[in-house]
Amino acid sequence: MKFTFISQQTNTVSLKSFLTDQGISKHLYNEMKHIAAAFIVNGQIVDATVQINYHDQVTINLPPEVDNPQVATSYQPLEIVYEDSNWLVIDKPAYLSSVPGPNNPLDTVVNRVKGHLKNQKEVNLVPHIITRLDRDTQGLMLVAKHRLANIWANQQLAKRQIKKFYYALVAGTLVDDHGIIDQPIGRVGQQVARQVTTTGQTARTEYWVLQRFSQFTLVKVQLHTGRTHQIRVHFAYLGHPLVGDHLYGGPLNYGYEYQALEAYYLEFQDDFTHKKQHFELPERLVKNGKKMH
Repeated sequence: MKFTFISQQTNTVSLKSFLTDQGISKHLYNEMKHIAAAFIVNGQIVDATVQINYHDQVTINLPPEVDNPQVATSYQPLEIVYEDSNWLVIDKPAYLSSVPGPNNPLDTVVNRVKGHLKNQKEVNLVPHIITRLDRDTQGLMLVAKHRLANIWANQQLAKRQIKKFYYALVAGTLVDDHGIIDQPIGRVGQQVARQVTTTGQTARTEYWVLQRFSQFTLVKVQLHTGRTHQIRVHFAYLGHPLVGDHLYGGPLNYGYEYQALEAYYLEFQDDFTHKKQHFELPERLVKNGKKMH
């Protein structure tokens, strides 16, 4: 795949410096130095020692990411919300893992996206998961379809520029209409469940109450950090575990066999079009449960 940039720098700079300013990682640059015809300036193939002047047209030629036979291909369906040549946004169902693991190496989001890419006759066959969700959490996920998209999206993640909101059903009645849970989260021994612990990593969760019912509360949640099980751990710490969350003591009598949590809003900067992309799903938790009122 070819991507072109126009230099707006009035002073002469090295190719490495110019591409770094465009968000190209040093790792990718060093890899491309050893690939023939990887760099093109003003229509001419050049090597990595070239200098870039004002208004030069610089093209990088990324080699395709070929099929990794160790990653299985699944042709099970995907609920695609949006797709272009760089991005894929899907609505992940509960019970589907994001990435392959020992318990499920064959049918995860990664495996299904790989099957989708093959069906589309894409040359890049390595899906890059940007916003991962727990197996039992449903909702929007962002997938990068090639390395440059992956690099740029991860730079946004590092700067906390990708905005995500969740709906959650929590047990009991939350008194405050708005709150911030600022408690460190860590792992204790080899337990799967995380806990609030003084030796854990910084974790910050913000919530807004949307509706109160007799036995539970519907909230909108924003993560300001990205710890494993963060929403589930923090609300359990408050004494209001998520409905259906057996791991953290949530009530199981509302028709949910998994935690009532949905990633319903996703916003990111599309660095290819220089436009904001945002997607939103309707609230489905209350109507999907039973005996909620």
